[in-house]
Amino acid sequence: MTKTNAGNFFEDFYVGQVIRHATPRTVTTGDAALYTALYGSRFAVQSSDAFAKALGYAHAPVDDLLTFHVVFGKTVPDVSLNAVANLGYAGGRFLAPVYPGDTLTAESEVVGLKENSNGKTGVVYVRSRGVNQRGEAVMDYTRWVMVRKGDETLPAPEPALPDLPEAVAAADLVVPEGLDFSKFDTEASGSVHRWGDYEAGEKIDHGDAMTIEEAEHQLATRLYQNTARVHFNQHVESQGRFGRRIVYGGHIISLARGLTFNGLGNAVKIAAINAGSHAAPSFGGDTIYAWSEVLDRMELPGRGDVGALRIRTVATKDRACADFPYKTEADGKPRYDPAVVLDLDYTVLLPR
Repeated sequence: MTKTNAGNFFEDFYVGQVIRHATPRTVTTGDAALYTALYGSRFAVQSSDAFAKALGYAHAPVDDLLTFHVVFGKTVPDVSLNAVANLGYAGGRFLAPVYPGDTLTAESEVVGLKENSNGKTGVVYVRSRGVNQRGEAVMDYTRWVMVRKGDETLPAPEPALPDLPEAVAAADLVVPEGLDFSKFDTEASGSVHRWGDYEAGEKIDHGDAMTIEEAEHQLATRLYQNTARVHFNQHVESQGRFGRRIVYGGHIISLARGLTFNGLGNAVKIAAINAGSHAAPSFGGDTIYAWSEVLDRMELPGRGDVGALRIRTVATKDRACADFPYKTEADGKPRYDPAVVLDLDYTVLLPR
């Protein structure tokens, strides 16, 4: 009997299944510093204890996406070790700040299954939740992933698709307790643009770009304890569809988020991930650009100091975004421009 973990295949999942993931992870100031080194994030709340305390934080929290990656990484050995591709996200909420010294654990519930027509793979939908050492939920989200079958002769399960929201409603967004954005210092933050300065339909070319280094994307993925083989094993991947290791999709999300500082510098807090698509794979050597569109400007119930913007950020590889590349028509259907690697719909908080 083998003692190694081969991971779950599509036929190992069932709707209602709850998986408690190993391994608890204590987040440190070293993790936060390495995250900054990898992505160049300059948002003031995560950079300065003094700035964060002035708004009501205990001290500078770690980046919201670092929390996301750590929670995501916990789920990989059980959910996506045998994945072909991570397909999308929905209904994600950031519920409480995470500080260095907090220990995160994760669990997932299988909320949907659908075998693909080829009989070789299927799509698994899971609702994952990250919890700190006090048992407080820090974030939750749904994702769906295409997983290989271990035994292709097994019959397909009855399809079951979850009801996913288009976006997290303003009333369901969480502003951490005790925060007061009326004390927001725009000189220190590096941007004068507040919530009211943005309009729905506005597009922003973030201008800057960052090239993916092989060593950096693998280092980042190991930082989150994400064990998906497609990111590491060149010996195997050289025989695969692309002939090389694929960059973890979350690495692209964080690169794009870092680039958005130029134009969205006061969007210091991510409140929700509404939807997301990894439109194409990325590889070491690709250069990532980004542009964003304001989808909606939302007031938060009872808050005059802070508002929410629903943003679409589109990341491209090896193509600048001055003309906002997104989708094109092919065979009468809208398809992503070949340069697009990420289409992320999320909600951020800004001072009013």
